[in-house]
Amino acid sequence: MNEATDEKAVWERVRRGDADAFGVVFDEHYGRVYGHALRMSESTHDAEDTTAIVFLEAWRRREAVRVVNGSVLAWLLVTATNVARNGRRSAQRKRVLLSKLVPSESSPDPATEILERLDRTAQDASLRAAFRRLSVADQRVLGLCVINDFSLTAAAEVLGVPVGTVKSRLSRAKARLAKAAAEINPHISTPTSLGEVK
Repeated sequence: MNEATDEKAVWERVRRGDADAFGVVFDEHYGRVYGHALRMSESTHDAEDTTAIVFLEAWRRREAVRVVNGSVLAWLLVTATNVARNGRRSAQRKRVLLSKLVPSESSPDPATEILERLDRTAQDASLRAAFRRLSVADQRVLGLCVINDFSLTAAAEVLGVPVGTVKSRLSRAKARLAKAAAEINPHISTPTSLGEVK
């Protein structure tokens, strides 16, 4: 379009809903609108968004667009200024909001807990297998004194033996359990409590 009157006539067709006429105006002014938006934007992406919004608004509000000196360019540039400014304000509000958010604590790596659980499961199985290898007498004294927390006196009464005998049996039973558990699983730690063999 070389003459201003031509664009005014084209825009009259746009007002009536002529999409082809709008395409002519778009092709004529896209570069100038994009260049203006780029000067006002932080990135080419923002400028592209601004330009797209300007032409969308021009089509949507085509009956309200002002033709100045036979051209809609001035209206497009003013709209680009407003859209870019609104975009910057919106981005600034977003940055302020994000800066006020309390950073979330990083979640612990579940792999560590899973590996520990697997280790405990393996140790538990090894201890149960080792416990089953013990003599009935060892199982009884460990079952009473360690697993179920009976006192030496109560265990002696139940087993019908002196307290000193329970004490010595218990010591030997713990040693045999540790040895049997190490034979089954050399990496097992000797338990301080046998609650795992319940």
